[in-house]
Amino acid sequence: MFDYHMHSNFSADCETPMEKTVERAIELGLKEICFTDHIDYDYPDKDWIFEFDLKEYDKKIKEVQERYRNQIRIKKGVEIGLQPHILQRYEDMMEQEQFDFVICSLHATEKKDLHFGEFFEGKTVDEAYEIYYTELLTCVRDFKEFSVLGHLDLVKRYTKEKSKNNFHHIIKEIFAEIIPAGKGIEVNTSGYRYGLESGMPSLDILKLYKDCGGEIITLGSDSHVVDTLAVEFPLAIAHLKEAGFKYICTFTDGKPEFHYIDNL
Repeated sequence: MFDYHMHSNFSADCETPMEKTVERAIELGLKEICFTDHIDYDYPDKDWIFEFDLKEYDKKIKEVQERYRNQIRIKKGVEIGLQPHILQRYEDMMEQEQFDFVICSLHATEKKDLHFGEFFEGKTVDEAYEIYYTELLTCVRDFKEFSVLGHLDLVKRYTKEKSKNNFHHIIKEIFAEIIPAGKGIEVNTSGYRYGLESGMPSLDILKLYKDCGGEIITLGSDSHVVDTLAVEFPLAIAHLKEAGFKYICTFTDGKPEFHYIDNL
């Protein structure tokens, strides 16, 4: 099994050293993991600085790769927080840095934070969802330097009231941009521990992705502490099978490698 979304103390919202996560992954029998620490340029809440020293990050990744080389494969990834006005900054970063794997996520919309609720003020649930998905569509039309989209329907996590609209009309446009470009999506199992009925995205979106011709899928716990590593992976695999997927992916130097689900 492979966990392709996890954070270490390079991320502003995590205090867990890489070594502790690696050792827990080995205990669980994982074969490969990928650290995907946060870079969110111009994050709206200025109390959180989601940037880190990329040279030190590379050095640390190489250190743990060497230390645990006979026990587990460790890949170098990053999770970047998209916003339309900062895409060029990420273009510049990607020209200078090399990653095995890049997650693109939308943590802020209209330059407002999702997590603390500012974005939702003065909007109906339907209005908020539509703005969120439309801004994500804008980003993926203009930016292609990534591997997968992270927790695609994250907006659902922050609203007690849920929309009756599935917004598939916009999500299909997102898939029409990323699938021909060889980009994928992740199944982020943190949705289960945050009280959602599924991981992110939900099963209907997984089926839509499959129907649109999508094949590149990664599995990630979005873990910030060792206790949530690989959380609910068997359930996520069951949902992937129900949606019709036969493979999940790992990445090396930005290129996907497919692994037959039934062999995991």
